[in-house]
Amino acid sequence: MQYRTLLLFVLSLCLFSGSLRAQGMEPFTINDIRVEGLQRITAGSVFNALPVSVGDRVSQGMLVSAAKTLFKTGNFDDIQFSRDENILVVTVFERPSISEIEIEGNKAIETEALLDGLKGAGLAVGRVFKRSTLEGMGLELQRQYVSQGRYDAKIDSEVIEQPRNRVAVNINVNEGSVAKIKHINIVGNSAHSDEDLIDLFELNTTGWLSFISGNDKYSKEKLSGDLETLESFYKDRGYIRFAIDSTQVAITPDRDAVYITVNVNEGVEYKVNEVTLGGDFILEEDEMRRYLIVAEDQTFSQIRVTRTEEFITNRLGDEGYTFAEVSGIPEIDDENNTVAIKFFVDPGKRTYVRRINFRGNTKTVDEVLRREMRQMESAPAARAKIEQSRIRLERLGYFKEVKVETPEVPGSDDLIDVEYEVEEQTSGSISASLGYAQDAGLLLSANLQQNNFLGTGKRVGIGVSNSRFQTSYNLSYSDPYYTEDGVSRGFSVFYRKTDLDEINISRFSTDTFGGAMSFGYPISETESLGFSMGINNTKITTGDFAVREIIGSPRINDNIGAEDLANPSARYFIEKGVFEDSDGNGILDTVVTAPVLGLIDDLRMVPGAIVDPIPGFLDENGTRFTNFPFTLSWRQSKLNRGLLATRGSSQSLSFEFTVPGSDLEYFKLQYDGQLFVPITNNWTLRFRTQLAYGDGYGSTQGLPFFENFYSGGFGSVRGFKNNTLGPRSTPALRYATDEIDPTNREQITTVAQRDQRFAYELLADPNNPGQFLNQLAVAPAFVNDDPDPFGGNVQIEGSMELLFPLPFIKDRRSLRSAFFLDVGNVFNTECGATQVNCFDVDTDELRYSVGVGLTWISGFGPLTFSLAKALNDTPEDETEVFQFSLGRSF
Repeated sequence: MQYRTLLLFVLSLCLFSGSLRAQGMEPFTINDIRVEGLQRITAGSVFNALPVSVGDRVSQGMLVSAAKTLFKTGNFDDIQFSRDENILVVTVFERPSISEIEIEGNKAIETEALLDGLKGAGLAVGRVFKRSTLEGMGLELQRQYVSQGRYDAKIDSEVIEQPRNRVAVNINVNEGSVAKIKHINIVGNSAHSDEDLIDLFELNTTGWLSFISGNDKYSKEKLSGDLETLESFYKDRGYIRFAIDSTQVAITPDRDAVYITVNVNEGVEYKVNEVTLGGDFILEEDEMRRYLIVAEDQTFSQIRVTRTEEFITNRLGDEGYTFAEVSGIPEIDDENNTVAIKFFVDPGKRTYVRRINFRGNTKTVDEVLRREMRQMESAPAARAKIEQSRIRLERLGYFKEVKVETPEVPGSDDLIDVEYEVEEQTSGSISASLGYAQDAGLLLSANLQQNNFLGTGKRVGIGVSNSRFQTSYNLSYSDPYYTEDGVSRGFSVFYRKTDLDEINISRFSTDTFGGAMSFGYPISETESLGFSMGINNTKITTGDFAVREIIGSPRINDNIGAEDLANPSARYFIEKGVFEDSDGNGILDTVVTAPVLGLIDDLRMVPGAIVDPIPGFLDENGTRFTNFPFTLSWRQSKLNRGLLATRGSSQSLSFEFTVPGSDLEYFKLQYDGQLFVPITNNWTLRFRTQLAYGDGYGSTQGLPFFENFYSGGFGSVRGFKNNTLGPRSTPALRYATDEIDPTNREQITTVAQRDQRFAYELLADPNNPGQFLNQLAVAPAFVNDDPDPFGGNVQIEGSMELLFPLPFIKDRRSLRSAFFLDVGNVFNTECGATQVNCFDVDTDELRYSVGVGLTWISGFGPLTFSLAKALNDTPEDETEVFQFSLGRSF
C-alpha cells in the first residue's frame, strides 16, 4: 500500500512537471496569485500553505517544491500551476470530505468503539477522504476482531459519492464466530501441575458452563491477563527468576479452533534472608517497620513486597507526603537461593491542598458535599482523610459512584487540588404510584419523599397511601446537619388506620395518630446515637369473633335473648356428659337417645353450662390508649454505599419504652446487623441477623398484642407467607343456635359431637302436654377453626446470602442477585394455655428456607423477587414458593 501511494505521488509530480514544461514556463516575478477549483477549502488555507508569495521571483523548480508543500496538506488529489502574464494561477482538485460513516453487522464490538478505532486510523466524519486510509481502516477493524478471536471476520467497504465533493462510507461487517480453545498446554513446569496452573486462567477449554461464561472463547487480551496471573502466581511463591519464554497460538485451517502453548522456565524457590530500610525517614524507623509484611526466612513473595510499598506510601501520605515513593529493591543471591530486600523511601516534599473541587453534582449544592469533607483546604494533604471523605460521600446515598483525583497545581511542587467527581442518582420521588404486593394487595399512594430535598441534603416526606390493609397520612422532616458539627434533628406526624386481618394477622384494626421529635449525635466517623420522644393515641377495634387473647369468650350470641333462657316452658337444657335428674342423680350417657328423651321432664340444665369467659387484653386494659414512647438508639455503618452495599458492615441497637404514666407500660429491645465478606471481586457473602425482645412493666402484663413481633416473608424468612410464623391465636367461642327436630336422632348426634361443651333447649308445646316443638340448640363452638398468626415478644432471625453477578449485566450497582439460606421464628415467653404453635425460645423450632432472590432498583422503586423452598415447615406453617414486591428490597 505504501509503494502504491508513493507511485501515485511520483506520477502526479511527473505529470505536473510535464505540464509546466509544455507551457514553457520561464522564471517571473509574481504580481498576484489566483487560486481556482476550491469548493470547501478556503483560499486563505492555500495561501498559508503556499511557500511563495506576491513579489517573489519563481522558477519551475520553486513551483515543483511548492506543489510538494501543498500535497503534504492532504487536501488535494492534483495541483497545477500556470501563468497568466505575471499572475500565478494555482488550480487545485480537492479531495472529497467524509459526510457520514455507516457501520452495519457489528454486535460483538460496539459501533462507538469501532468509530474510535477508525478515528485513530484517520477516518472520521468531517475529515478528508483518502483511499489509502480506507484500506488501512479495513486492516484496523480486522485487527480489532482478531484480538477477540474472530479470525474469520470480514470487512467490506463502499464509497458513495455525494454532492458538493463529499462521500459517504458504508462499512459492512461480517463478524464471523469466535474461535474456541481446544487445548492449553504448559511446557516446562514441574513444581505445579498443568491442572493447577490452568485453573488460574480465565481462558479455558469448553466446559458445561462455557455457554454462560464464554471462557472457551479465545481473546488476545484475556490471554495476556492470564499470563500475568501465571507470572504472579510463581513470583508470589518464591520463584523470583520465573519467566515465560514464549507463547504460541495455533489456529486450525478452518479458523474455528485454537491451540495455546505456553513455555515457562520456573527456576528455583528463593527465601528472604534480610529486610532493610533506606532513604529519607520522615517517621521513626520503628514506626516504619510496623508496615513491613516481608520478614526474614519467609519464602519470597512479590505481592508482599508490593503491599509493603503501598502501606508505607499510604502512611507517608497521611503525613502530607502525597508523592512519596517507596521501592522494594531485591538483591538476588543465586548461589544460596536467597533474596535481600531493601525498601528505599523517598518522601518528596510535603504537599498541601490548595482547593477542593466537585464535579457532576448538578442537583446537590456544594455545601452538602463540602460538609462531609475530612480533608481541609490549606491543610497538609492526608490520603486517609481524602479517602474517608470519598467514602462519606458514597454513604449519603445520593450518588451512584464517587471518584477522587489529586492533580498537582501547575508551577508548584508542593500544592495539589482534590477533585471529587460524583455521579448523581435518584434519592427520592415526587409521584402518584400504583403498585402491588402479595401481602398488601393493590397499593395506591401519592408521595413526596426526598432524602436530598432540592439538593440541600435535608429529608422531607409527605405521603398519602392506601392499600388493602392500611390507610396512612404522614409528614416528616429531618435535617442531618441541624448544627455544624453534625447533630441532626427531625420531626414527624402521622395518622394510620390498619386492618391487620388482611395481612394474615389476627382480627383487629388500629386507628393511630401521633407525632415525634428526634435528635442524632455523631460519636465517631461511623457511629451515632439517637434520641426520640413522641406521643401516640391508639384505638383498637375488634372484628367479628376476635380471638380469645384479645377479647375473652365464649359469650352469648345475639340470637339468644335472656327471655329465651328464663321462659318456664324452655327450662330443659342438656349438657353433654353431665346429665342429672330432679333427684340430682348423674346420667353419664353422652348421646341423646329416645329413652333419654322420654325422661326429658325430669332433666334440667346443669349449672355452669354457660360459662364466664377468661378475660382478654382489651377486657383488662380497655380499647383506647395514649402512650409516650421514648427511644434510645445506637447505629454504626461501615458500608461502602448507601444502597445495595457490597462491602463493609452495619449494625444498630435500639431500646424503646413508654414512659411511666402512659396508659400502657412496655419496652422493646431490637438489634439489627449485617456483614459483607468478599470472596472475589464479584462474589460476596452477606450475613444478616435481627433479634428483638419486648415485655410489659408496671401495671401492664406482657407486651401489648398490637406491638408483637412477626416473622415470615421478605426481610425475614422467605418461603413462608408474610407474618405467618410463630404463635397463633385461639379462635373465639360463641354460643350458637340451631333448630333441631327431636325425632331426628342423626341430627341430635351430630350436634352432640360438635364440641365438648354444648346445651340445647327443648321448646314445649303448651297446647299438647308432653309434646315438644323443634329444639333450639345452644352450644359454645369455635366460629373459626383456623387460628390466626398472633406474633410474639421474642424474634430471632438470620440469613446467609451469596451475592453473585448476573451474566451480561454491565452496571450491577442497581441490581442484586443472591442465593440465600434464611432462618428464624418468633416466640412467646408467656404462651396462653389454648394457643396453637406457641413456644418459648427453642432453637429446635427455628424455621429454615433456601432459594434465590433478585432486587432491581428501577425507576418505579425497588423490584424484588424470590423463589424459596421451606426446609422444615410443619402443618401449622403457611409456605409460599414465589414472592415479589414493588418498593421493598432484601
